[in-house]
Amino acid sequence: MVKFWSRKALLRIVIAAIIVCLIGTTVLMFYNVAEKGKRTLEKQLEKIKSPMENKDILAALRIEIDEQLEKIKHTESEINNLTMSGKKSYVNLVPKTTLNQPKQPVGDEKRSNEVRNINYNVHIFYYPWYGNPKTDGKYLHWNHPFLPHWNKNEAKKWPSGHHNPPDDIGANFYPELGPYSSKDPNVVRKHVKDMKYAGIGVMAVSWYPPGDADSEGEEPDNLMPMILDIAAEQGIKVAFHIEPYKGRDHLTMKKNLKYIIDTYGNHSAFYRRYHKEKDRMLPLYYIYDSYQVNAKLWADLFSPKGKMTVRDSELDGFFIGLLVEQQHKVHVFSAGFDGFYTYFATNGFTFGSSWDKWKDIQKFAKSHSKMFIPSVGPGYIDTNVRPWNAKNTRNRNSGNYYKSAFEAAFKIKPDIISITSFNEWHEGTQIEPAVSKNTGKYLYLDYGNKQSPRYYLDLTKEFTDRYLHM
Repeated sequence: MVKFWSRKALLRIVIAAIIVCLIGTTVLMFYNVAEKGKRTLEKQLEKIKSPMENKDILAALRIEIDEQLEKIKHTESEINNLTMSGKKSYVNLVPKTTLNQPKQPVGDEKRSNEVRNINYNVHIFYYPWYGNPKTDGKYLHWNHPFLPHWNKNEAKKWPSGHHNPPDDIGANFYPELGPYSSKDPNVVRKHVKDMKYAGIGVMAVSWYPPGDADSEGEEPDNLMPMILDIAAEQGIKVAFHIEPYKGRDHLTMKKNLKYIIDTYGNHSAFYRRYHKEKDRMLPLYYIYDSYQVNAKLWADLFSPKGKMTVRDSELDGFFIGLLVEQQHKVHVFSAGFDGFYTYFATNGFTFGSSWDKWKDIQKFAKSHSKMFIPSVGPGYIDTNVRPWNAKNTRNRNSGNYYKSAFEAAFKIKPDIISITSFNEWHEGTQIEPAVSKNTGKYLYLDYGNKQSPRYYLDLTKEFTDRYLHM
C-alpha cells in the first residue's frame, strides 16, 4: 500500500534540502577564494624569487625602503632637536646612528647615567698648543717667553727671555700631568674624560686654519681629527674657537668656514645647535677679537642681505663675536653676528668681563634677538708671562671667586655659559688639575691646602649640575 507524504512533511524536506545546498555553496565559495589567494601568493612568491623579471616589484620595494629611510631621518631629526634645543640638553638622547658615534654596551646603566649629566649648554675653552721633547721634539708653550711691557722704560724693570722646562714653565700653577704634549692621545683622552666628569658638554678648541698657528705653537688643525675622535668616545662635542689668524677677514673667513664644514662637518662630535626660527641644526663658532675686522665687512658675510652671505646656505651657523668694550655691542649687532661672549675671566678688567654689567648686556642682547654667552672663570694670574701685570690678578680665594662668577651668570639665565678655561695655563684660568711644586727657585701656586688637584673639576661639576636643574 503506497503511503503519501503530507504537505507539511514535503515542505520540511524541501527547506532542509535548500539549507544543505546553501551550506555546500558557501563552503565551495570559501574554498575557491582560499585557492585563488593561495595561487596569487604563490605567484607573488615566484616574482620575489626572481625579482629581476618584474620591475614593478623592485620599484615597490624601493619605494618601501625610501619610506623607511625617511622615517629614520625624521626620528633622528626629532631626537637631535630634543638634545640640542631648549635651556637644558642631555647627551643620552643623541641618536646612536650618528657617524662615528661610539657604541654603548646595552644595560650599562652607570655609563648611561654619567652621560645624562653632560650639558651641551656648558662650553669650555681648550688649547691644543702644548708640546714636549718626548712627543714633539721640543717644548711648545711651556717655554713661553716673558712678554715685555709696551713702555720701554717700564720693560727694563722686569725679567726677559724664555722659561726653561720642565721645572721652569710659563705659568703660575704646575699641571698634574707635568709639561705634557697636546699631540699625546692619552693626554687628550684624560682631558676629555675630566670634562665629562665635570658635566661639560662642549669643548671650544682654539683653532687656526691649515698652515697657521700662534707664535709659540704649531698648527692646531693637524690635531683636530684626533680631538674629534676622542671627544666622540665620551659623548663630548667640539666647537671651533677661531683665532685671529693671518689675513683674517670676511673673505678668508668664508673660505675657512667651507674648509671646516667640508673637513669636519660630518663628524659625530662636531657641535651643532638647534636654531628654532630656521628649524635647522647649525654649528656654533666663537670668533676671538672679532672687532678687529670692520663691521661692514663682517655684514657682507653674516647679514642675510650681505654680498657674500652665508645665511641659509651650507655654511650658515651661530657666529659669536667677542664683547670687550661697551661699543662692541653695536659692532656685533651691525656686523650681523648671532651673539657675543666675554671670554676674559677677570671681573672688572673689561666692560664685557664685569659681572655687574651682565644684566644690562643680557637686556641689550634680548632686545636685539642676540645670544649673550657670559664667560666665567676660576681666577686669573699671568705674572709668569707678563710679570708687570699683577694688578689684573684675580685670586681664586679657595674657589669663592669661581662661585661668584657662576652666581652672576645664573642670575641672567643665559642659554649658554662658557668657562675660561680648561687649560690656559699662561693666564692661570685653568680648571685642569694642578699640583704643589717648589723648585727651590720658584714656588708654584696650587689650589689650596684643603683642596685636591681636582678641586675645580669638582666645583664645576657642582655648578653644571645646578645649571641643569635650574
